[in-house]
Amino acid sequence: MNYKGIYVATTEANSGKSLVILGMMKTLLGKFPRVGYFKPIINTGATRDAHMDVVLQKFNLQVSYESSYGLTQEQAMFLKNKDREGEVLDIIIEKYKKIEDQCDFVLVEGSDFEGEAAIYEFDGNLEVSKNLGLPVVIVASGEGKTKTDLMNVLEAAYLNFSQKEVSVLGMICNKIQMQNLEIAQQGMRAFLPPTVFSYVVPMVESLSKPTIREIAAELGATILYGENLLDNQIDSISIGAMQLRNYLIHLKENTLVVTPGDRADIILGALQANISNKYPNLSGIILTGGLLPEEPILDLIEGLSDLIPIISVQTNTFTTGNLIGNMRSKITHQSQGKLEVMDALFSQYIQIDPMLDQLVKIAPHGMTPRMFQYNLIKKVRGSKKHIVLPEGEDIRILKASASLINQDLVNLTLLGNKKNIKEILLKHNIPLDIEKVRIIDPLPSPQFESYTQTFMELRKHKNVTYDFAKDCMTDVSYFGTMMIYNGHADGMVSGATHTTQHTIRPALQFIKTKPGINVVSSIFFMCLADRVVVFGDCAINPNPTAEELADIAISSADSAVEFGIEPKVAMLSYSSGESGKGAEVEKVRRATALVRELRPDILIEGPIQYDAAVDMGVAEKKMPGSKVAGKASVLIFPDLNTGNNTYKAVQRETGAVAIGPMLQGLNNPVNDLSRGCTVDDVFNTVIITAIQAQEIESKTTVGKDSLQLAM
Repeated sequence: MNYKGIYVATTEANSGKSLVILGMMKTLLGKFPRVGYFKPIINTGATRDAHMDVVLQKFNLQVSYESSYGLTQEQAMFLKNKDREGEVLDIIIEKYKKIEDQCDFVLVEGSDFEGEAAIYEFDGNLEVSKNLGLPVVIVASGEGKTKTDLMNVLEAAYLNFSQKEVSVLGMICNKIQMQNLEIAQQGMRAFLPPTVFSYVVPMVESLSKPTIREIAAELGATILYGENLLDNQIDSISIGAMQLRNYLIHLKENTLVVTPGDRADIILGALQANISNKYPNLSGIILTGGLLPEEPILDLIEGLSDLIPIISVQTNTFTTGNLIGNMRSKITHQSQGKLEVMDALFSQYIQIDPMLDQLVKIAPHGMTPRMFQYNLIKKVRGSKKHIVLPEGEDIRILKASASLINQDLVNLTLLGNKKNIKEILLKHNIPLDIEKVRIIDPLPSPQFESYTQTFMELRKHKNVTYDFAKDCMTDVSYFGTMMIYNGHADGMVSGATHTTQHTIRPALQFIKTKPGINVVSSIFFMCLADRVVVFGDCAINPNPTAEELADIAISSADSAVEFGIEPKVAMLSYSSGESGKGAEVEKVRRATALVRELRPDILIEGPIQYDAAVDMGVAEKKMPGSKVAGKASVLIFPDLNTGNNTYKAVQRETGAVAIGPMLQGLNNPVNDLSRGCTVDDVFNTVIITAIQAQEIESKTTVGKDSLQLAM
């Protein structure tokens, strides 16, 4: 039977269901053009369902909040208490079907009530999933349970669903101690049939501990200092009530200091301890009772507070401590660090593909942006490549590096001064563990001399002297490129603070182009609303000849294949078919003929106008019978002026995401960033560089030894 959705149910509140929902949604968006999200009954509290907002915002789902749920918890409780439970199901089914009709697949998140509503929890999820006709994935928490207790809960859940003729697709044990993962897996396999998938996810303490931001929001606190550090995680709470000399010995790593606002001794002592190498780092300070230190003390605090957040609350110290101690961490769209940890956990411990294969035969039409981006991440995880980032002290580079490392996608080398990088990470609260990256300062590095000698030898035909070679190697672009040449890195991404010429000149000098390729060119992956197309060349060649244009088309078609896009190449011009005359049209016509001669396997059309290339209605009038017109996925522009302006116009006017430029034609991947690049641009460019490196590795058995990262 083919299903159009999955229902995720829990056995209790606080099961860690968010990890499963977010991981599944990311995977589904990479496999289906239109994915819906629905929550039958939402937890509203005072305002909106916080987790719904996380899902809708994180994945930019183009649906309204109101259409994505059936009823509020209060509405459902009212109807059930009035013996009108049937109306609850009617409303849920009606609203779900509207989403199902508009989507290829729907992820349904079951409820997880606390308090009095919890009595309806399990039976409610069972009845809703049965009436929606959806198979379920059951999620349970192992926190605080023995193996016997947990397996009893899971087996009872499985039997209840299956006896009600609801298909159980999978079962997930969450929050399991690392040493007990295999025990939990064996426990589930003892009672589950072979057709039900089972997964175990370890407990990660950081996910359950609140941040300063969460505490501030919960307590209605006033932010006094360190607003950019509110995502600091709290591992312990320490009440500052005793004498300072006695209090200091109780401080631990990531402690939250809770003290009355008039205890200047505790406040100043904690701040000094935080910057001292004799004491652990603190998470923050909460000043209680609505009290603030006197003006001279505040002036002193201001000079010491740039490394720690300080907030003020109205409640007294005892009440504040109790409130914080009873808090559970809540994931919001601002919880970037936790969201990345959850993403990594899901990818490592849960495989959704086998479950989906059991439900439907996936045959999407074309390549949607979500599919494309999902496939990029999936592909890069298959073989971690080593990418060097020469601009290692740029904030955007460091933020992107944190995401790449936290998701365990690539190995990285940052070029720069280690002390400077540490200070930038600390100042901007960037969650990058520098022990997981290699940081190299070129001049004092052990490789500097050998790189200099290699460069001099490679360029001796240009009369390069030792001194000139040494000067070049102090340049991060040359040093990074030489790492690639020596097999010490697989690819390079630069350009956040350097020009395109500065970035690619070293590569042209000694990385050189692939056999049969005469010109280095670039492409952008244009992620439009419903498809991904390739634009080339929009960044490198100002006015290519017909031969160079043919080279660009061939390279672009091959790049499209490498990234999962079926190439249908349109050679763009100001006229279509045989109607146009003029030197520029003839250049495009000649280039098209060359591609057909050199690569008869490539579907190509040209010269052709942009509208005829992408619009079936126009194509049928201008070029009827063409296998490319109206369906072009690779668009080659006749010159840089046209290409660069067109990609920017499409990007700005349609809101398309432009990933690139990606350079093509080099023996090893070197890619250029715009100096106005965003963190996402850096992230995406590193990913495509790593994939290029994978493709090159797969096509050759000859290579140099790779310098291993010291982890």
